[in-house]
Amino acid sequence: MLTDRISRFRQRRTAPLILELDLTEGIAEEPPSDPLSALTTMRRARLADLLDGLRRAGSDDRVRALVVKVGGRPIGLAQVQELHAAIREFGGSGKLTVAWAETFGDFSPGNVPYYLATAFDRIYLQPSGDLGLTGIAVQNWFYRGALDKLGVEVEVGARGEYKSAAERLTERGFSQPAREALQRVAASIVEQLTGAISQRLEITPADARALIDRGPFVAGEALDARLVDALGYRDEVYAAVREEAGPDAYLLYLGRYQRARTLAERARKLPGTGTEDAVGLIYASGPIRRGRTTRSPVGGSSMGSDTVSGALRGAVADRRVKGIVLRVNSPGGSYVASDTIWREVVRAREAGKPVVVSMSEVAASGGYFIAMAADTIVAQPGTITGSIGVISAKPVLGQALDRAGVNTDSVTEGAHADMFTTSRPYSDEEWEKINSWLDRIYADFTGKVADGRGMTQEQVHEIARGRVWTGADAAGIGLVDQLGGLDAAMAVARQKASLPEGAAVRLYPRAHPLDRLRPPDSSEARPAAAAAGIGGLFAESWGPVSALAAAAGLSPQGPLLLPGRWVIQ
Repeated sequence: MLTDRISRFRQRRTAPLILELDLTEGIAEEPPSDPLSALTTMRRARLADLLDGLRRAGSDDRVRALVVKVGGRPIGLAQVQELHAAIREFGGSGKLTVAWAETFGDFSPGNVPYYLATAFDRIYLQPSGDLGLTGIAVQNWFYRGALDKLGVEVEVGARGEYKSAAERLTERGFSQPAREALQRVAASIVEQLTGAISQRLEITPADARALIDRGPFVAGEALDARLVDALGYRDEVYAAVREEAGPDAYLLYLGRYQRARTLAERARKLPGTGTEDAVGLIYASGPIRRGRTTRSPVGGSSMGSDTVSGALRGAVADRRVKGIVLRVNSPGGSYVASDTIWREVVRAREAGKPVVVSMSEVAASGGYFIAMAADTIVAQPGTITGSIGVISAKPVLGQALDRAGVNTDSVTEGAHADMFTTSRPYSDEEWEKINSWLDRIYADFTGKVADGRGMTQEQVHEIARGRVWTGADAAGIGLVDQLGGLDAAMAVARQKASLPEGAAVRLYPRAHPLDRLRPPDSSEARPAAAAAGIGGLFAESWGPVSALAAAAGLSPQGPLLLPGRWVIQ
């Protein structure tokens, strides 16, 4: 038995490797910050680790092939595009890449997982599976008719006409500006999908679009259309890979491979660990709120301005950090909290440390607000960005309450003491105050975009007005500097900071485990930047109308929030 174990150990050390990756549980964007997050994401690979592992494996002579199971939990288009580029680069080193799926959408859209599969040398599909190549549909439910029956009015103020968060409460369908913006977003995403298909099949984009219009496909139809290379079950896929990699090839998860390589590299650098110049990496994920970052026990997180601002200050104060990458994945939220983070980005640049923003799935409204002051903004073609605008809404329930036999009465002291109640509409004078509030926020937002992006405020207004763009289109109008992922942003940051290509990365906020147990000495101390752990996701971020946002069907996080749930499948 001992001899067999030694032999197996020697084989693991010397045999050719087939790396495998299971993406059915999705991808985690950032490292877990608390035990619960670590537990709930333990089977989900972290994007940065996957990219680093593929980069290392591409230059490792032992690695012969990569086989990836695709499908399952949805992965965002921007993350998929980042992984797509890394897999193509890995395959370009002469190693075999194989994607296999039980199904690309099980009676559901499978556009995004199939987009990822187009990066591989071969695509296998289980004979019982489907290919949900259907194109992109954007649908919303509109409640104006139901509210009319209930006697509910909704008063809305927005800057500008594309800021459509409240339309589902005020309209019976998409307004023309909302339809125009969404049609362009859908078209841009389909253009990216057809580009990937046409490149892989070596056909024209028009022919690739024709394939999308023919979808969805059962397995046999997908094979006949050359959208997949073969039909097979898992055992058949792995047998084919082993046949090319060699019978003595050893199967190893990419995550295990990456950890082993990382530990070995750290051991070699042990004497100087923590002393070399580095790039600071800060994750800014979730709806933006005032206070500290929180995480929900049912999943999801909010971005606290105290936490992200403290992380930026910590990176600036660290003499070893020469540049900063801010990884943004946020639909926005509180205007005040967004402005707080924006200020720290400005201060970091004033301190001589270049700031590069890497946009993930969404960096819109407040998510764009915190990015616009950076030296360079990098986004994926499928990143949802822009939505430079502001909105406020208030439901008026007086008529509905009368119908239900409910009476309201108030005692007030102050001319506008009850202006935010739902029992009556705003007066003309109160509307002037609301409009002044909206104008102030919109002018501040567009003015800071103009300063950060080197535009006039008039130029910003033309591409703002609450309109949502894809990263590909945002790059064409100046809201984004270049297309790419986290690796590209890191490369830009290293170049701007005059650091070598392999310079270290340091995560912020940096906290010792004991920092979670002891109170900070001041707001400048390291523990002050730590996340708050598990907590609610909602904050009163709408200023004077925070309590009414939820009642109006709007997100409570704030007036700089992208409407709806943006998941591309």
